[in-house]
Amino acid sequence: MRVLFCFLLGYLIGGINPAYIIGRYSGFDIRRRGSGNAGASNVIILKGKKLGAFVALFDIFKAYITVVLARLIAPSFFFAGELAGAAVILGHIFPAALKFRGGKGLACLGGMILALNWKLFIMLLLSEIVLLAITKYLCYVPISASIFFPIIHAYKLGTFLPIFIFIPVTATMVFKHVENLKRIRAGEEVRISFLWNRDEELARIGASDDDEDIYE
Repeated sequence: MRVLFCFLLGYLIGGINPAYIIGRYSGFDIRRRGSGNAGASNVIILKGKKLGAFVALFDIFKAYITVVLARLIAPSFFFAGELAGAAVILGHIFPAALKFRGGKGLACLGGMILALNWKLFIMLLLSEIVLLAITKYLCYVPISASIFFPIIHAYKLGTFLPIFIFIPVTATMVFKHVENLKRIRAGEEVRISFLWNRDEELARIGASDDDEDIYE
């Protein structure tokens, strides 16, 4: 019952999607515009940086508060936070209310890590900033973070169980970014500089704002 409760708590909270709500309030389905993802990056593309930042913070907070709530409500269940955190990411990516089409889960992953181990969050954040500075591509961040966090977290706890809890999350996040990796190989993926130098980056890959499949 504790396992089921933690999973449902995380999944249901994860399904609260501010990007979709903002899109509907603006008169469109955000999953049919831009990158087609109901997440912060697509809000930045379609509605600007301020709303995009709000969505990112909201998704970080919903994952953070889910982990905290699970630990408070089920204190005797050692992995309550881990299970609820994994579920909130899956709920964000595959929300039942949105026909299982949500975002890509990076902000939720960050919020979960912050709640579980803030020191590890800072270490990973600094590492991912370096990785982003070297590679220039955002998709490497969720892929690498979803792989390395469970391993490091499990090592610190002295048990490999967290790795098994996070396997669905890691597999999903890698799968969700396969197309990005293919575009990088083909030289068609936009780099992080797209956020502040949109026209130059689109020109670099020979695309325009009408080419919706270029976006992260």
